[in-house]
Amino acid sequence: MKKSGIHILLLFLIALLCVNHLSAQEKAYPKKGEGITLFLQRFDRSGSEYQKEFIRLNKGRLGKGNSLLMGVKYTLPPRKAASKGTSRGAKAVSTKKKNYQPLFGKALANYQVTSSELRGACFYLVSGHGGPDPGAIGKMGSHRLHEDEYAYDIVLRLARVLLSKGAKVHIIIQDAKDGIRDERYLSNSKRETCMGDPIPFNQISRLEQRANRINSLNKQDKESYKRAIFIHIDSRSKHQRTDVFFYHQEKNAAGKRLAKTMKSTFARKYAHHQPGRGFSGTVGSRNLYVLRHTVPTSIFVELGNIQNSYDQRRIILSNNRQALANWLCEGFIADYKRYKGGKR
Repeated sequence: MKKSGIHILLLFLIALLCVNHLSAQEKAYPKKGEGITLFLQRFDRSGSEYQKEFIRLNKGRLGKGNSLLMGVKYTLPPRKAASKGTSRGAKAVSTKKKNYQPLFGKALANYQVTSSELRGACFYLVSGHGGPDPGAIGKMGSHRLHEDEYAYDIVLRLARVLLSKGAKVHIIIQDAKDGIRDERYLSNSKRETCMGDPIPFNQISRLEQRANRINSLNKQDKESYKRAIFIHIDSRSKHQRTDVFFYHQEKNAAGKRLAKTMKSTFARKYAHHQPGRGFSGTVGSRNLYVLRHTVPTSIFVELGNIQNSYDQRRIILSNNRQALANWLCEGFIADYKRYKGGKR
């Protein structure tokens, strides 16, 4: 065979291989509320490398901030070959470390499960605001206190203590850098994402994004006891001192019971640690977007008034932030025990 004929044959075989490769690429439609992270997780493609490849493969077909568009069929990045030592056809061993959560920061990423009190319970933890929205801003001397940073730190602490009790935990708003911090004055950033997806600037879009993310996870989670908590810090007149107060979903008996349990837990803790002070926190229903649109039973927590000097001490001291997380966890434990006892 002449050289020109061999070249033509080789080119034909290469083209055939390329066509077969393209035709073999998997494609799929996103579900409502899914961002790139959850979408890829559904097809066992987790990690930044898969995300970068996904964005490259679907360039021009993504929405603002690389969001997924409903009704668009996206190309999935090819699955990586199993590492050496994995038997042919066997599922690759997960590289995710057990009892390890990098969002907690290097020093605290490893945690121990010390009890099974919350085994079988699943939680969705949401710190208020984040990304382009810092939330309320208080002042303490020359320092600015940003609501989203303090709420996020308390959420991380709550997540860690819930995990230590055997719970399953989803941290909805995430900052890959911050971790749990002990400083009084937490620096502000706009790095926060909704589980890897950019947080929209528009308020309704932000709230819809986190509600949809919770609802999407809720469909996948098999636990019967599932609870969501939204953690905020209120902003009122600087002269108005407030205690922690709780909102629940309207006409939701389980949410009302959880909020009341949280309140009684805090009242008991204040009576022990600050006898004679009293506790004036309240419980009520409120027509908030995230409470209306979140499927799992949910509560909304305001930790105090970020403008008030007394309430500011509740959040700037790391020991106080940890105490808030511990008490919220105790409230969840008490509620879960009632649930298992048949009081639903």
